[in-house]
Amino acid sequence: MSSRRLLKAGEAIREVVSMAILTELRDPRVKNVTVIGVEVAPDMREAKVLVSIMGSESQQATSLRGLKNSAGFLQSKIAERIDTRYTPKLTFVADDGVKKSLAVAQILEQLALEKQKNDQARALGQDSDATLDEQDDETDDLDEELEDAADDEGIESDSESELHAEGYVDQSLETKPADDPMR
Repeated sequence: MSSRRLLKAGEAIREVVSMAILTELRDPRVKNVTVIGVEVAPDMREAKVLVSIMGSESQQATSLRGLKNSAGFLQSKIAERIDTRYTPKLTFVADDGVKKSLAVAQILEQLALEKQKNDQARALGQDSDATLDEQDDETDDLDEELEDAADDEGIESDSESELHAEGYVDQSLETKPADDPMR
């Protein structure tokens, strides 16, 4: 069978099941259920109904149990409305895609608020400019301390050694210690 035919059958089953849940199903356990989609097996003997259930974990479990118990009723509604050789056996699976998308949307909203706060603070000149200046000052202080320590030990800093290597500093002009026998 073509995949197009399976997609059409899945969409027809989704419409029938969602309308039956909404209008004809009288099970009080089934609340806040949305049929997201239906995946039909190639032989059309089985169909997996993907549902989104809003509520706590216990409410979701209760609604899913109610849907599984009413699968026979929903299969009979499919048999009445859709003319096929076999009426597919329904299995219900909770789909967490909607919850995950809501969680992602919430995280993105929080990031947008943080960005907005940072932008406002930058506009006032309080946040990152002051922080960057403080970090630059700390870096400069550390560089000076390293250079002082290197001078005390008689070690050239990286920048001085690079200048010597590239020939920018005339070594003949440098002073050598008095106790150097090479002099």
